[in-house]
Amino acid sequence: MNAPLTLRNSYDVERLRADFPVLQQQIHGKPFAFLDSAASAQKPQMVIDAEREVYERDYANIHRGVYYLSQKTTQTFEDAREKIRAFLGAAHAREIIFTRNATEGVNLVAQSYGRTFLKAGDEVVISHMEHHSNIVPWQILRDQIGIVIKVAPIDHDGNFLLEDYAKLLSDKTKFVSITQVSNSLGSITPIAEIIRLAHEVGAKVLVDGCQAVQHMPTDVQALDADFYVLTGHKLYGPTGIGVLYGKTALLDAMPPYQGGGDMIRSVTFEKTEWNDLPHKFEAGTPHITGVIGLGAAIDYVNAIGLDAIAAHEHELFTYGMERIQEIPGLSIIGKARNHASLISFVMDCAHPHDIGTILDHEGVAVRAGHHCAQPVMDFFDVPATARASFGLYSTKAEIDQMIAGLHKVRKIFA
Repeated sequence: MNAPLTLRNSYDVERLRADFPVLQQQIHGKPFAFLDSAASAQKPQMVIDAEREVYERDYANIHRGVYYLSQKTTQTFEDAREKIRAFLGAAHAREIIFTRNATEGVNLVAQSYGRTFLKAGDEVVISHMEHHSNIVPWQILRDQIGIVIKVAPIDHDGNFLLEDYAKLLSDKTKFVSITQVSNSLGSITPIAEIIRLAHEVGAKVLVDGCQAVQHMPTDVQALDADFYVLTGHKLYGPTGIGVLYGKTALLDAMPPYQGGGDMIRSVTFEKTEWNDLPHKFEAGTPHITGVIGLGAAIDYVNAIGLDAIAAHEHELFTYGMERIQEIPGLSIIGKARNHASLISFVMDCAHPHDIGTILDHEGVAVRAGHHCAQPVMDFFDVPATARASFGLYSTKAEIDQMIAGLHKVRKIFA
């Protein structure tokens, strides 16, 4: 298995890029500039090798077999759980629940915790900058049991309005579900204060960390988050694997989300006894290679250091913001005071889909659309945005390539 080609005390982006096979190609005859890491990050060879090694040498179902390969793969799987526990700062490995993605984690909490402990008239607070996966599950729950959804506002720079959020909270507030970093705007929310204020009124809090954990250190105990979700594919890991963190006492009190194998202690036709955590919430054969690949991705990120990655990405963001404002008729959507490494924008001469198409022919991959955040688009009165987002492998040369492409967009459409 290949080791990452860098050390914590140095940051050589070209050496890091060599770890990512997909970046070593041309698109439409141009160097491939991948600026869509917020949608899904590329995978280092270390992750690819970890998954391939399981399939080639070690594959067996886990938690079930007494033979060597089953025992070995079970241990590797559970070692990955421990890596994720340490990465998030959770107290116990049993608080780490594997899901298909963060979306399933939110749905699990809404259906298991929400349908058990919330009732008609109870209020759930979300924010105006949420991804659809942190809106729709609560609307489903509203339609099922009659909860009330309150929306914390943002301003026209994309800042989360903490004082206005605090005014929404009352003894009716029973749950808060808020993103840590907006996927469509890049805004970083004051998540520690959001949690503290919610706890003051007795509400539980779920944090959507999908756009946060790959950019900044996270400690769920220091935040005092009740639940925290992430998805592996944005963290340089495989698709189809996510994580739900929950405090032990809460997870113990919640009923299973799905029934099936491995989530039971005993089954008769009269009754079923649930298994202990974390297995109670992991019905059926899991995404074995996905979990192991996610463990390898965390090893990779840890070897580089999140602080080093954050410094690199901040430098890119600053450079990108300076350069992109050279383009006539371009408007940036989202200028929050605390901002992650992505830039959303529109141009007065071209639809974002046209921008994305022209950039693609220049070898540049950006996201164009509503980013699964239609209420954000409505707030800013735009149909969509183009979004450039940076990862640990992104470079200033890729930004320059994008800027040249945007000048071409201007030339064609203006």
